[in-house]
Amino acid sequence: MLLIRLLTLSVLLLATVHSRADETPAVESPLDGNTVEGKAVEDQPAEDDAVDEKVDEKTVEAGGLKWHTDYYAAYREAAEQQRMLLVSLTSASTAAKQAALEAYLASRPQLREKLGAMTLFRADLDTTIDVDGASRRLADFAALSELRGGAGLAIVDLQHEGAPYYGHTVTALPFANGKYYRWSPQGLATAIDLPAGTLTQRSLVWAVRMHPEAPQSTGGRFHAALASGANEHASFQARVRRQGHQNFSSRFQRLSSAAGSSVTEVCAESWPGQTLMDSVVDCVASWRHSSGHWRGVSRPHRAYAYDIQRGGNGIWYATGLFAD
Repeated sequence: MLLIRLLTLSVLLLATVHSRADETPAVESPLDGNTVEGKAVEDQPAEDDAVDEKVDEKTVEAGGLKWHTDYYAAYREAAEQQRMLLVSLTSASTAAKQAALEAYLASRPQLREKLGAMTLFRADLDTTIDVDGASRRLADFAALSELRGGAGLAIVDLQHEGAPYYGHTVTALPFANGKYYRWSPQGLATAIDLPAGTLTQRSLVWAVRMHPEAPQSTGGRFHAALASGANEHASFQARVRRQGHQNFSSRFQRLSSAAGSSVTEVCAESWPGQTLMDSVVDCVASWRHSSGHWRGVSRPHRAYAYDIQRGGNGIWYATGLFAD
């Protein structure tokens, strides 16, 4: 049964490459649709106690937590137990940041408890894994592209089976600072409390929650219909390459009916040629400089959603929707 389940998972991962969640390339399955998962289990007897002991040995302790060092063992565990998979890629050049993160985790038992509900995987940046008989560098997988080829953390959603983002990376936190993005251990603490959603949705919510003025718009319910509407309008702006509240009068009735009350909207665009993480921080900063937009972002709402999409011009277009 385990082999059948993992083979089915591989087929699902292959299918989800074309889902809406994968409009941003960084949210591809970390297995790139390969059936390695099923093959790995087929080669190892599922009920062999010795195999279980061997897998258990492939762990390290860091920050008061146990981390897998075998990628496939970690992926299988997360899939079987319907958990989020936290991937940590380390490097010599980011050792100080990694040590600071471990000290941060060691001193926060409540955060460790939350991470204990996830499956944790840790490896050196240059670690390679076998994919269909070929050795591939884990950091080069498309699913980890928002780490920009460097060390950092990524979260793969193996918890919400059936969701369009299942099997996809839904958070990416590089250790390297960007144009606007800044790494901090608090960024991980914020990420693990994000609502279920795509990489782009969660990244923009993350940026709102990380803003130093602590805006309150994400304290309510992350609403599925509003999330669909935010994705739809962010994608529209990206497609026409123009920021704006286009067709809001017609969208207002539909969204308000779905949300159960009147809906308001904020929009923003990034500078061109930026990464996703730089762009979400950039867009929140843009809202801060507009009193009208900031009223929507900063005050609490009963329901909300955010999303951001990249246009062919290299500009990211953001949308936030709120219902009270």
